[in-house]
Parts: sequence; structure tokens; C-alpha cells
Amino acid sequence: VQLQASGGGLVQSGGSLRLSCVASGSIFSIYVMGWYRQAPGKQRELVAQITGGGSSGGSTNYADSVKGRFTISRDNAKNTVYLQMNSLKPEDTAVYYCKADRVRLRDNSYEYQFWGQGTQVTVSS
Repeated sequence: VQLQASGGGLVQSGGSLRLSCVASGSIFSIYVMGWYRQAPGKQRELVAQITGGGSSGGSTNYADSVKGRFTISRDNAKNTVYLQMNSLKPEDTAVYYCKADRVRLRDNSYEYQFWGQGTQVTVSS
């Protein structure tokens, strides 16, 4: 299983970006998909996570610092997770990583914790 993240870039404070992350491989389903970020000198932290999916769209949780500004969503048919980031602030500057967990493969086995390569988000003041 491989994850490919994209959509990062440089944006001014108050602007928006949309990150995408596509999972590829012999995937039947992915239970948890999420976004983490790591700023220089800081530990990697959870930004947003979406669990399950189907017709209900799944359940979500967010870091307090991004609630009301960021929205996570997923397209299970495409094994893709998105992060819509609005009202960006300089403190959102970081490398953003996507993660897939509890992946059911086509042979009905399960594998856990795959990470994408990271995409840089820089917010200027």
C-alpha cells in the first residue's frame, strides 16, 4: 500500500488550500484515514481523522486548533482522503502527512499504519 499526498503550497494568511491523498495497492477498504502535521522543532500531531465511511460518510475528529476551519472528507471508491483548509494561519505552517490505518487487502488480510510522503504547507503573514 502506498499513499501519495498532494496539494500543499504557499498561501497568504486567511487563504485556503485543499490537500489530497490517494492510496494505491491491493486495497479492499480502509477503515481510518487521517492527516497529521509536523512543524519544525515540534512533534507530529493529529490534524483530522475520518473513520469508516459508506453512506454515512464516516465519523470525524479534529484537533482543537483547526476546528471550524478545516474539513476532512473521503471518497472510498477512490481510496482518497481530502483536507480542505480555510482561514489559514501562519501557525498552520508544517509538513502535512496522510495516514491510512486498518487497511483490508483483497486477500482479506489486514495491515496497519501507512504514511504518505508529506506535503509542505506554508502560510505567510
